Amino acid sequence: MASGIRLPDEEKRHAGSTSETMRRRTVLVAIALLALAFPLSLAVAQPIRSIPSNMPIISEASTPAGTEGLAVQWFNVASPELGELLIAVAHPAGAGPFPSVLLLHGSHGFAQEYVRLAQDLADGGILAVAACWFRGGGGAGSRFITPISCPQAPPMPHPTSSDAIRTVDALMQVTRTLPDVQPEQSGLFGHSRGAGAALYYLLEKGNLQAVAFNSGGYPPQLSEVVSQVKAPILILHGTADGPEDGGAAVTNITMAREFEAKLRDAGKPVETAYYEGSRHNEIFTNPAQYRDEVQRILEFFSRYLH
Repeated sequence: MASGIRLPDEEKRHAGSTSETMRRRTVLVAIALLALAFPLSLAVAQPIRSIPSNMPIISEASTPAGTEGLAVQWFNVASPELGELLIAVAHPAGAGPFPSVLLLHGSHGFAQEYVRLAQDLADGGILAVAACWFRGGGGAGSRFITPISCPQAPPMPHPTSSDAIRTVDALMQVTRTLPDVQPEQSGLFGHSRGAGAALYYLLEKGNLQAVAFNSGGYPPQLSEVVSQVKAPILILHGTADGPEDGGAAVTNITMAREFEAKLRDAGKPVETAYYEGSRHNEIFTNPAQYRDEVQRILEFFSRYLH
């Protein structure tokens, strides 16, 4: 096996200015408010840890059982702080460089459905990475997916936690350093808990060109931090979203529409698609909706990743 690829050191943050201090205070408020958006029953409480001193190492991984028919490359992303994250890389046809999108799964866990989504995005010209960002999973939405085991990944974090941002940041670094990737043209897609982690990452880091949320949670207090959004947003949501199949009170369609309105009031670029009668995990059960979502995701990222 080829030796691992060590990522470059993370650029150090600048500190000390009044504007940066105020920005960080506002983001901390966002973290507290977003914590209200997701139930804690599935999250594992973890102590706050320092930023990893060693960047992740990428190495080839064995193909997980049951995924032999999926046309992707499998890699492990390892670090002492994070454990071992499994990723599937779907490469477009032809010569790069290509824009890239990282896909974050929901509370039900990593699954073949996310790898297929990565393949479909790659068919549209985007290098897509489906990542197992925590091990296990469960809840009402687990019956809609075909799980892929990744037992060496970290426990499920709360989507607004420092552990979640650390994991997503490591995966974004890896995605940007893959061969044939345009590192300055990167996007993020999240479903459910993954959408929450993507939103928090956007508020905290802001170094994305575009972000798509599917069945995300949007507490009304987000209006206080919407000014911190620094990238175009795509909202994909069912009008019948709720707890019955994996949603929560804050994934109600009213919350999504209110968040959209706040973004528009603040002059932020936002696109939406609301699916009449659709539930929280219908992207995985309704072929027509799935095809429509893939097309909208491709068109959205094509507008902003170029």
